[in-house]
Amino acid sequence: MKAANLMRMAAIGLPIPAWFAMDTGRCSDYLAEHSLSVETIDEIETGVKRLEKETKLAFGNERKPLLVSVRSSAAVSMPGMMETILNVGLCNVTVQGLIRMTGNPRFAWDSYRRFIQAYAEVAHNCDSRYFNAILSQHLAYAEVPSPKDLDSSSLKGLVKDYLDEFKAQTGASFPQEPLTQLAGAVKAVFKSWESSKAREYRAMQNLKGLVGTAAIVQQMVYGNMGATSGSGVAFTRNPATGQNQLYLDFLFNAQGEDLVSGRQSVAASAGLGRVLPGVHAEIMALRKRLEMEFKDMQDFEFTVQEGKLFLLQTRNGKRTPWAAVQIAVDMVSEGIIDKTTALNRLKSYDLENAQRRVLAQSAKIGEPLSSGVPASDGVAVGQIVFDAESASKRHSGKDSSVILVRDTISTEDVSGIAVCAGILTKTGGKTSHAAVVARQMGKVCVVGCGDITINSVERTCDLKGKTLREGDFISLDGGTGFIYEGKVQVVVEEPPLLSVVKEWMVGGSATANSGAPE
Repeated sequence: MKAANLMRMAAIGLPIPAWFAMDTGRCSDYLAEHSLSVETIDEIETGVKRLEKETKLAFGNERKPLLVSVRSSAAVSMPGMMETILNVGLCNVTVQGLIRMTGNPRFAWDSYRRFIQAYAEVAHNCDSRYFNAILSQHLAYAEVPSPKDLDSSSLKGLVKDYLDEFKAQTGASFPQEPLTQLAGAVKAVFKSWESSKAREYRAMQNLKGLVGTAAIVQQMVYGNMGATSGSGVAFTRNPATGQNQLYLDFLFNAQGEDLVSGRQSVAASAGLGRVLPGVHAEIMALRKRLEMEFKDMQDFEFTVQEGKLFLLQTRNGKRTPWAAVQIAVDMVSEGIIDKTTALNRLKSYDLENAQRRVLAQSAKIGEPLSSGVPASDGVAVGQIVFDAESASKRHSGKDSSVILVRDTISTEDVSGIAVCAGILTKTGGKTSHAAVVARQMGKVCVVGCGDITINSVERTCDLKGKTLREGDFISLDGGTGFIYEGKVQVVVEEPPLLSVVKEWMVGGSATANSGAPE
């Protein structure tokens, strides 16, 4: 799917980094044989040569190195359920080439440390806790709060320790041959098709008959090159409410995994328009071009490298049932789709339950304990739990509504997301993979609540001095981001445009767009 969409975006002149893809047949061959076939290896080598010709860079070169990302591309979108590895091709030789090519040693060492950890965890199943502990030690020694604050010398030392940790966990030195790295990254992406979270997601979404994932190998562009670079994820419309407005997260001086992983908090993204107004204007125009090309609300990822915009992928955006109704009716009104198309899209939603719970206007709710970034709509009331296993246990008990409270939520928690009424996190943004999945499942989601401190041993959390225990009730307002103690009074609303859709159903679907709904 991603590959086909990349072709369509390139055809209408959008800025896409050079790429090639291996189809799902290569994945099914790998899963059957547990190794890459000779044909797949040949395809990788041929693809790399083509990228070298297009980019005028060379894989493994000590002066102008080509680096690539490796991403999954299933026939059906499965956000965050399969693996991605960035910066493939970095080694002790090419990191020096990257420094020569860019004149930016801090960026080069930062990219190398990212690649070592990602490759270790994804391709070799290394334990991330040890890498995170090493990072914490370096941050403490430098007396800085974030990897963004480490200088090039500190990052070079971090790379050395990461290389040592890789050898300690795997028993082998980190691979220094870029083609070996690329083959390992492709294997890891194919293998992630059978990961427990991917299998759970396919079962939950009743996705059957799929044979595997394609793999996309794409020239790296860099969001971590400094103050005029960054990574973003945007929806062309609000996926929680359906409002026709850009829904954007953006992190300066960051790579895409910083954003979609949910491990970093994302402040208001208005800074993009202030710092890079030209890029922001491009994105505002882009949302219309994407919708006219794909005839649906789009979820797209992009990188800004030193003030230049690059699109990495787009797909039909996951949305709440409430938003689905709003978007379908609005797109008919705007002439983007006809009623038949709109009704066909809505078949996959339970429209009788396309509702949301909101605070009752008469309710006496008091002051909120704190607030975070609203990442879904509606109100959730439930008992606090701190892990997916506890969520499943309490969900099957007498008081079945639970709120999953975590420092960060990842797609590894998909089983917990499925059974909870709401999610509250300390870090993350509204477009992280876990937030996207939560919205799709109709879960209220509040992320990036920096005030919360979680004690996983005592099974408690603290919100501005108020200590809450596992099993205590809290309420989340996914529209405002407010967090309340106890149970708030709610009322149930239906989408105001649901009546329009029901009229279409009664009157029979139109074969062509007949304009705005009456």
